[in-house]
Amino acid sequence: MSRKTDQKWPIPESVDEIENYWKQRVGLGISFDLNIRKLKVLKKDVHIYSVSGLCDTRFCIELIEELVEINDHEKLSTDLYKLVENRLVNQSVQPIETLDELVDKVLSGLVAVVIEGARNALIVDVRSYPGRQPQEPDTEKVVRGSRDGFVENIIINTALTRRRIRDEKLRFEMLKVGERSKTDVALGYIEDIADPDLLNILRKEINGIETDGIPMADKTIEEFILKQGWNPFPLVRYTERADVAAAHILEGHVVIYVDTSPSVIITPTTYFHHLQHAEEFRESPAMGTFLRWTRFLGVLTSIFLLPLWLLVVLEPSLLPEKLSFIGPNETTNIPIIIQIFLADFGIEFLRLAAIHTPTPLSTAMGLIAAVLIGQIAISVGLFVPEVILYVAVSGIGTFTTPSYELSIANKIGRLSLLLLVSLFHTPGFVIGATLFFIFIVNTRSLNTPYFWPFLPFDPKGFLQIILRRAVPGSVLRPSIVHPRNRYRQPPNSQT
Repeated sequence: MSRKTDQKWPIPESVDEIENYWKQRVGLGISFDLNIRKLKVLKKDVHIYSVSGLCDTRFCIELIEELVEINDHEKLSTDLYKLVENRLVNQSVQPIETLDELVDKVLSGLVAVVIEGARNALIVDVRSYPGRQPQEPDTEKVVRGSRDGFVENIIINTALTRRRIRDEKLRFEMLKVGERSKTDVALGYIEDIADPDLLNILRKEINGIETDGIPMADKTIEEFILKQGWNPFPLVRYTERADVAAAHILEGHVVIYVDTSPSVIITPTTYFHHLQHAEEFRESPAMGTFLRWTRFLGVLTSIFLLPLWLLVVLEPSLLPEKLSFIGPNETTNIPIIIQIFLADFGIEFLRLAAIHTPTPLSTAMGLIAAVLIGQIAISVGLFVPEVILYVAVSGIGTFTTPSYELSIANKIGRLSLLLLVSLFHTPGFVIGATLFFIFIVNTRSLNTPYFWPFLPFDPKGFLQIILRRAVPGSVLRPSIVHPRNRYRQPPNSQT
């Protein structure tokens, strides 16, 4: 039987019964990191429970000193529970009434103070989770901008966000997921901006998750919420930058924070949310627009360049005479489509190898692959030079995509399009491109059209996608998030 369905046992007055419960159910005395500190305060037993590694030892010692000093200054007739509650020098002291809650709090890193004769225990927040300090994410670097990013500690992550949004309406609604892991999951939003329907959907989906644990953190949450199936396109946006998360919260998005994960989930999102990058907003509107258009071109190149080149190779008559030089000038025994697939998967092999290779070695490995393998493959006749060229350009276009998940999804679309072109030539390209477009248009993320603002068409949203507008001119929040308050600034402040 799961613990969720267990009876909620009240905290007994006897501290010995509580200790036996910990020994039988939790493993006190077996697990080396479970601690109990026994004190005598005004001739009554006071037990303190904690977990090594999750609590700040200095604060624990200060709390014990405060309790021990009670013997020197108070009378035996004093209400010990009220006295201890008053003496616990900490900003967060919470009474609880059940053993189940007592265990959950201690295993989460808090300290529990149990007093003989009291029906309540006191929970003191002295958590100090192990982890690294905030630093710039490797996948979202900027030339100019903040260098702090999210870490694996949900408390630090919410603090980084609140540092940027000091609004009284900012909410971090805490939930727990996992029968055994009991992982903290927080919904971050601004109360008078975020869509209440979206919030209700997210609460319902997260509370309805039934699993023993979520060791993969935010990715597991995403799969339970969206039920994506085999759709390769990312339906939520991940970010490790605190400024990006804060910007989306101010727009009306709901951000999901999961403890142990250095990235957060932004909902709802469209295809074009995955093409945005913080660098665009750290530069002037003209430069930001140029960077955005360059990125769009890179994405289009990563999807359509190789299929189009293969099409003109298979049907040279499609090219005008002035462009007749396009196409392989050499002949090989291996069909062009096979060469393309081999080269494309070769780049994928190198990418995976670079991920699993230490940084100093990955640079050397890349040079070896680029100089030796590519050149030798051409020399022995395995590839024609044009295949290497166009596969490399498409690969660069893939790496210009800010979202790692979207770049892989676009690559799957490119490979599918290549296969159709090789089989059916021009009809294959037309049908494949049409199916690719229809598939994206029919995709929805949390009831949000994935290809907004193009379909359904929204002129104001379209301009926000095409142009990086100056902040003083961005008066309205995106309508796709259904904000309760449409105006980011007073309407008369637009310049």
